[in-house]
Amino acid sequence: MKNIVAALALSTLMMVSCKKNENSSTDIVTNDTVQANSFTVDSVKVNDSLQLSDSLKVKYSSTMLVFPNIENKTLLDSIYFDQKNISDFSKNGLQAVLEKNKNEYFNTIKKDSKEWISDMNFSQEWYSDTGMKLKSRIKDYIHIQYIWGSYEGGAHDNYGFSERVFDLKNNKKLQLKDITTMPKTKIEAMLLKNINKINSGTTDNSGAVNNSEMLLVDVVPATDNFYFDEKNLYFHYSPYEIAAFAAGDITIPVSWKELKGTINPEFEKRMGISY
Repeated sequence: MKNIVAALALSTLMMVSCKKNENSSTDIVTNDTVQANSFTVDSVKVNDSLQLSDSLKVKYSSTMLVFPNIENKTLLDSIYFDQKNISDFSKNGLQAVLEKNKNEYFNTIKKDSKEWISDMNFSQEWYSDTGMKLKSRIKDYIHIQYIWGSYEGGAHDNYGFSERVFDLKNNKKLQLKDITTMPKTKIEAMLLKNINKINSGTTDNSGAVNNSEMLLVDVVPATDNFYFDEKNLYFHYSPYEIAAFAAGDITIPVSWKELKGTINPEFEKRMGISY
């Protein structure tokens, strides 16, 4: 089943060392010509488990990227948008955030499980995984993928993605309007037309992609969950966002050629877009 495969893939991606404070470097996909030592990325991790009873074990793992060369607080706040009140963006500071998040998660699970844990009649292993992955650095744009997965009982686990692109030259998160002036209604029409271009794992007997058959919406929204490369702008949708869970996460491309005439001239020049 696709949800099981996705969960296994997620678990593999998020797997960390049992040494709670071990740090390691993160690979970068880059097309920039600047020297590698002008941009540094590192990571901090936490990995722990809690045996709440004979029937329930809870695992917690989280990975957070560290950017020693980024000093602009507005940009850093945007990069760590899902955290509250971070004042120290160093490795030690972010490691402390992970430890705090872990302790809060375990305390919440312990509190919430008091009333029903004694009634559990079969063994379960719950988990919570969160993380950041640097997917690319192109022309001083960095694409970070934020990933989460969890299981706390029920029919299946859940997972999701958030894609964010940051402009290192202008110290900001990139908005769709920074890329194209095309009205969202027209982009949404393209998204519906292109929905079967990338295989999310759902195919028919001939092997053709049939994401469209799993849709739960009439309009595929042009959201802020986008990224890009030299060829396309991509919109990424988590399970249940536009389609049934069985469809998994869906990525839909819109080519630069399809957006021709509406692309921001500065962005077009900086990316070297050609048609």
